[in-house]
Amino acid sequence: MDDYKIIITVSGSDKVGIVSSISTVLAKYRVNIEDIKQTLMQGHFVMFMLCDIKNAELNFKELKNVLIEEGNKLEVEVWVQKKGIFEKMHTIS
Repeated sequence: MDDYKIIITVSGSDKVGIVSSISTVLAKYRVNIEDIKQTLMQGHFVMFMLCDIKNAELNFKELKNVLIEEGNKLEVEVWVQKKGIFEKMHTIS
């Protein structure tokens, strides 16, 4: 069920520990990573994660705030969206 699916996007200058830090936050709050894609373009790191929050210990808004805070510590941008909204925003009509 897509009600529990979220898309996390992380973007910024590449450095050690980005994937580890974001993944650690997700594991701490029982968020399951279902798919992950990352790339490096001329020193710029971009990562997309599809996650399931059905068993998460935080609600969507709380988790979003925790991930944004972690991104601030890492000096990267973090966006968290519900999968359905993400898909509607990226559908060309």
